Amino acid sequence: MINLESFNLINYCWIAIGAITFIILVFTNIRAPYGRHTTDKWGKMIDNKWGWFWMELPALLLFPLLAIFGPTDLDQMGMLLVLLWSLHYINRTVIFPFRIKTKGKKIPLTIVFSALFFNGVNGFLNGYFIGYLSENNGEFYSWNVALGIGIFLIGMIINQVTDTKLISLRKNNSGYVIPRGWLFEYISCPNHFGEIVEWTGFAIAAWNLPALTFALWTFYNLVPRALNHHDWYKEKFDDYPKKRKAVIPFIR
Repeated sequence: MINLESFNLINYCWIAIGAITFIILVFTNIRAPYGRHTTDKWGKMIDNKWGWFWMELPALLLFPLLAIFGPTDLDQMGMLLVLLWSLHYINRTVIFPFRIKTKGKKIPLTIVFSALFFNGVNGFLNGYFIGYLSENNGEFYSWNVALGIGIFLIGMIINQVTDTKLISLRKNNSGYVIPRGWLFEYISCPNHFGEIVEWTGFAIAAWNLPALTFALWTFYNLVPRALNHHDWYKEKFDDYPKKRKAVIPFIR
C-alpha cells in the first residue's frame, strides 16, 4: 500500500511531467495525430470510434472501482465525486465515440496507448486517494462543494452542447466547415474549454491534491490541442473570424 507521503510525491511528479509536456507542445507546435490532424506516419491504426472507447475506459473503471472497493468507507463526498466522475466518463467512453460521425476514420495505436496511460494514471490517483488514503473527503454542505458542483455542471453543459453542434455539422459528411453561433463566436474550441471548466469545478468540490493534479493535466493537455485546432482553422479557411480566440474567451 502506498503511504500518503509517497502518494503526494507521485502527484507532484505527475504535475511536473504535465507542465513540461505543456511547454513542449506549445512551443514546438506538435499536433497529436488524431481527429482532423490524423496521419498514418505514427504507425498502425485502428477504427476511430473503438480507439476513443479504449482510450477512455481506464478512467471510467479505475476511479469508481478503487473508490468503492477500497478499504476506506465511502462517505457522502466520496459518493458525490464518484458520481460526477462517472457522469463525464460514461458519456466520454460509451456514448460520445458512437455519436461522432467519423465513418472510415482511424487513429494511431500510439495515441490510444498514450491516452490509456494518461487516463489510467489520473483514474488511479483520484480513485486510490478516496478508496485507500482519505478517511474524510470533506464537508458535504460547504461553499467549495456547492461552487465546485456548479462550475462542473456548467462545464459539462458547455462540453455537451458543443459536441452536439460539432456532430451536427458532419451530418451530411460534407467535410469540415467553420462552426458558427454559441461559444464558437468567441473561441474555436468550446468543447475543450468546457472540459477544462468541468475539472476545475471537480477540483474545487473535491479539494484534494489528485483532483487538482487532474485539473492541471486537463489544462496542460487541452490548451495545446485547442491551439492546434485554432491554427488549423486559420490555415484552412481564409475567412476564419480573426477576433475568435482558441480556447479561453477574449484571452487566448
